[in-house]
Amino acid sequence: MTAPIGPTDSSRVPRFAGPATFARLPRIDEVEHADIAVVGVPFDTGVSYRPGARFGPSAIREASRLLRPYNPGLDVAPFAELQVADGGDIAVNPFSIGDAVETIEDAAQAFAKAGTRLVTLGGDHTIALPLLRSLYRRHGPIAMLHFDAHLDTWDTYFGEPYTHGTPFRRAVEEGILDTEAISHVGTRGPLYGKKDLEDDRRFGFGIVTSADVMRKGVDEITDALRQRIGSRPLYVSVDIDVLDPAHAPGTGTPEAGGLTSRELLEILRGLADCNLVGADVVEVAPAYDHAQITATAASHVAYDLVSVLALERSRGGHSSA
Repeated sequence: MTAPIGPTDSSRVPRFAGPATFARLPRIDEVEHADIAVVGVPFDTGVSYRPGARFGPSAIREASRLLRPYNPGLDVAPFAELQVADGGDIAVNPFSIGDAVETIEDAAQAFAKAGTRLVTLGGDHTIALPLLRSLYRRHGPIAMLHFDAHLDTWDTYFGEPYTHGTPFRRAVEEGILDTEAISHVGTRGPLYGKKDLEDDRRFGFGIVTSADVMRKGVDEITDALRQRIGSRPLYVSVDIDVLDPAHAPGTGTPEAGGLTSRELLEILRGLADCNLVGADVVEVAPAYDHAQITATAASHVAYDLVSVLALERSRGGHSSA
């Protein structure tokens, strides 16, 4: 087997020079096959408050220039274990949510048929639904950990069923999610009413609030999440607003009292033995960012998700039948 092509050597080409692919990885057209692709979806037509997440993928890629090939937190060199490539952006219609959702699902299916797993950079959280639809075709019902300040299980906004606040209600209604193994992590802040929580419980979601993480600690929370997930195929969806605005100011709907970037990364690293089949990092809106704080956090989140996927695949992984 041909050795993977890794990132550009930063001892020969300065980090601030050259194309801003994710972690300075090769483009997907520069490799024979990609085991894992980091793909952007520059789409934010589904937002309900501040727009700008369409520029998230490029901001995350730019911030990722400082990432290095070895991940000591997981003891893995992900780019040496498997071929990881930057898959470019999925070009979607910014004027039609329905058309965009179809385009994303079709593109995800094309990657899946090529045997490539995705870590997707958003864009707003609307994009999670078509990504989950694609995975459901291959794996059946999917376990999911949803890291977010918000539930994203509302019904409609202004009569529109497909927005960044509704993807997981649609996913439950469509039978995509395994309702025995789904949980929100990091939720907080005001709601429209108590019914929001009642609906969420009815859909099968567990809720781990940001206060739970603070009081119980990362290890206890991670153990509980792993028990809930078991060996099921797992999707991880990270809305960067799960982080406190001190760690992620560049997002459309910030809420006070969130996780630290350290807490989020440690929880993700604790999923290293899980059957991760895909992930996204969404809602980075660089117009509201300062000194790349949010984009830097998002780049590290994506890097750790790639690392978890690389560990799972390099060990032989779980069955994806």
